[in-house]
Amino acid sequence: MRIAIVDDNLINQMIIEKILDGAGFLNHVSFNNAWELFSYLGMDRQPAERVEATPDLILMDMMMPGVDGIEACRRIQGVEKLKDIPIIIVTALGDSNKLAEALDAGATDYVVKPVNKIELLARIRVALRLRAELNWHKAKERDMSLELALAKQVQESVLSKPFEKKNLRIEAVYQPSMVLAGDFYFWQQLEDGKYGIILLDMMGHGISSSLMCMYIASALQDAMQKNPDPIEVVSLLNAYMLRLQNKDKWVRYYFTAIYLIMDPCARTVEYVNAGHPEGLMLADGEELHRLHSGGCAVGFDDPIQLEKRVIRYKDQMKLLLFTDGLLEVCGSDWDTSTDKIADLLLKRPELHAADLAEALMDGKEISEKRDDYCLLSIEAGKLAGK
Repeated sequence: MRIAIVDDNLINQMIIEKILDGAGFLNHVSFNNAWELFSYLGMDRQPAERVEATPDLILMDMMMPGVDGIEACRRIQGVEKLKDIPIIIVTALGDSNKLAEALDAGATDYVVKPVNKIELLARIRVALRLRAELNWHKAKERDMSLELALAKQVQESVLSKPFEKKNLRIEAVYQPSMVLAGDFYFWQQLEDGKYGIILLDMMGHGISSSLMCMYIASALQDAMQKNPDPIEVVSLLNAYMLRLQNKDKWVRYYFTAIYLIMDPCARTVEYVNAGHPEGLMLADGEELHRLHSGGCAVGFDDPIQLEKRVIRYKDQMKLLLFTDGLLEVCGSDWDTSTDKIADLLLKRPELHAADLAEALMDGKEISEKRDDYCLLSIEAGKLAGK
């Protein structure tokens, strides 16, 4: 515990030092002006060269030659590593405007000269207690940040990697609104050269949604292997979601999803849309199909009502799946946004997923969006760039 005293009057320094010693605050250092304090804090050096042993509290005289206490507070506040040090202004002035200015500049409290020993020590204890609480919260925030970073790595590890072979390409753009997201996608090769592909959007976003996604991901791969039929897979996921429902709780857990079976040999796309924004498929470069919803979100009904549909193409196709976060970025309403995506698909079918997302964002900053967003691009037949 170290306390810094800044006062151009040596007698005032000695009085405060004696008060501190008598109260058991033996670790203190005194400076005659603000410049000496700045040098001690390393403010005259580059950030990498600054000392780490900063004081836990500063007792700062208001009126000093050169740089006064108010300006000193302002400069300390401008240094990221120093701005949380509590500063108690020690002043002979009773001007409330000046005291308000000091507090606005970064001081946390003040005492008036001549210094009252009991008052000074009480204010010091309060300032140090608040500093300790702040340090505790910062340590917890650092721990939480590390935990979130690890959770993000785990979540991203279960997302499928970009896939490309002679006649099939699958890729995605995935942008959480927070560290963790409620959007999830996965694809897996099945028997007979088919592929099972899913995009889902879990309720909410952040930690709770990401945990729900991990819960579903743990069941999805096994479900696709046992019976990859779209209705069977989505019905099984619905059963998993219903297990989480508690009649005593008002929160219902649910997600929207499009799950499909891609068959490059038969040139078919067999899908189920459970309350999800419609996907868009461009067949043979000219015919646009919309993968309309044929059921409610997963996690509401038992049994869930689903409708399976099949789209065929002759030589090649490009299919875009996306979550509502992308629609919110693209336009004022879902229909307008979907039409914008469809128009881009018709005009620029050769664009990869990242280029499509960039064109749809239209210069908008990531911070402007209100939700996670994900864009999935699936191409079969003759691939662009081949």
